Formats: sequence, structure tokens, C-alpha cells
Amino acid sequence: MTEDEARKALLARHEELAAEDAANADSTDVVELQQDSVGRLSRMDAMQQQAMAQAQVRRRANERARIASALERLNEGEWGYCASCGEEIAEKRLAHDPSAAQCVKCASGVSG
Repeated sequence: MTEDEARKALLARHEELAAEDAANADSTDVVELQQDSVGRLSRMDAMQQQAMAQAQVRRRANERARIASALERLNEGEWGYCASCGEEIAEKRLAHDPSAAQCVKCASGVSG
């Protein structure tokens, strides 16, 4: 994967995340407790769905941070090198996830 391909993939994924945020904006709203119209199990289900939606928002925010970091590494000429050991990150790893900041060895915590 070239740097240009990586940049395009990262920016495209960033746009997808923004679209997902916009589409799911109301799913994290406060669950109203209306005893007369919603049963206890329905409220519990709504609260569980809200918690899952909030977790998705956090995951998307974390992914956006990884994308921003990868774009910064691209701008600095450091993309494709492990942030921990400085070795090149495997081409297949970068093709799968252009935001990867570590080689497989460092990411897995295996010591040399």
C-alpha cells in the first residue's frame, strides 16, 4: 500500500465514521421513564440499546483518533514504521489497517 493509497483509505474511513455518527446521533439520547406508556422491560431494553450505542460512539472516537495519528505520521514521513521499535510494519498489516501504529510483534507484546 502506498502512502497515497493509505491517505485515501484513512480519509474515506474518517468520512464513514462521521456518517455513522450522524445516522446514530439520536440513539444515545436519555431514555425517558414514562410509567404509563412503557413497561419496565421495554425501558430496560431501551437502556441497554442506549448503552450499546454509547459504546459504539466511543469506539468510533477511538478509531478517529487512530486515523488522525496515522495521517500525522504520513505527513511526518513516519507512516509504515512501528512507533515502538522503529521497524517496518508488514505490508499486509498496513493493507488491512492503514492506521496501525505498531508491528505485530510490538502490538502483541512479544519481547525479542
